[in-house]
Amino acid sequence: MAFAAFANTAEAVDVPKKKSKIALVLLAPGLAYLALFFLTPLISLIITSLQAPDIFGDIGDYVYAFQWQNYVTVINEYGVQFMRSFVYALIATLAALLVSYPIAYFIGVTARKWPVIQGLALILVIAPFFISFLLRTLAWKQLFSDNSPTITFLKSISLLAPDAQFQGSNFAVIFGLTYNFIPFMVLPIYTSLERLDLRLLEAGSDLYAKPSTSFWKITVPLSMPGVVSGVLLTFIPASGDFINASSEFLGGPGTQMVGNAIQSNFLVLNDYPAAAALSIMLMAVILIIVSVYVKRSGTEDLL
Repeated sequence: MAFAAFANTAEAVDVPKKKSKIALVLLAPGLAYLALFFLTPLISLIITSLQAPDIFGDIGDYVYAFQWQNYVTVINEYGVQFMRSFVYALIATLAALLVSYPIAYFIGVTARKWPVIQGLALILVIAPFFISFLLRTLAWKQLFSDNSPTITFLKSISLLAPDAQFQGSNFAVIFGLTYNFIPFMVLPIYTSLERLDLRLLEAGSDLYAKPSTSFWKITVPLSMPGVVSGVLLTFIPASGDFINASSEFLGGPGTQMVGNAIQSNFLVLNDYPAAAALSIMLMAVILIIVSVYVKRSGTEDLL
């Protein structure tokens, strides 16, 4: 009996070991992928951000060093672009949330009784993904250029001042960010609302709760995982966006974001340490903001 109990115990101990080895084998490709395409570039970016100019080389040549002053330099030089990026991203995220939640509610809750309409509405939300981000932004530039029929009409009916300009304004950049990232906000919220048990709303009605009360007490709390995901999927890429704020699209010299500074330093000025330092700082600030936001929203499990 004692031997049988010992054998059973040994087998029970051996099973977790086998499972752990199998799990490690299954995780190995994913871990290798992360190490190769995330960890290695990140380390390279950190090393590049600390490089110093090569005093014996040509302009644009750098040597490996511990030039931490690069971070101080880019803060002093591009602090305005940093602040502008996060202000634009925050406003665009809030605007996208205000626009997207009713759309997601219609698709996920109201249109359940009409599957055809629900499917069509969902296709309309996803359809912009089939068109290039650049082409969509360029289309808005053409629609709202200073001499476009749209702007000319708005000026003719006095909705815009005669000297008003849409392109190159703060509103144009925020509008472009909001429009381009609305699908990223709608889909996560729709996913949460689509799983909402409508019997909960019926129970609230049976208990004489007003529709507004049921919405704020039932619908909104149950859809918070989708809201948090949508906000993250919108705010993070919007903070680093450089297309909408570019002078070639909807922006101008006074609307440049940190993404434009990174692009300029990498591709035009060839100041790789400054561009790398800006990229590291952008990632760090976004990570802090996202961590605080998720913790305050009570959805730490999303991280």
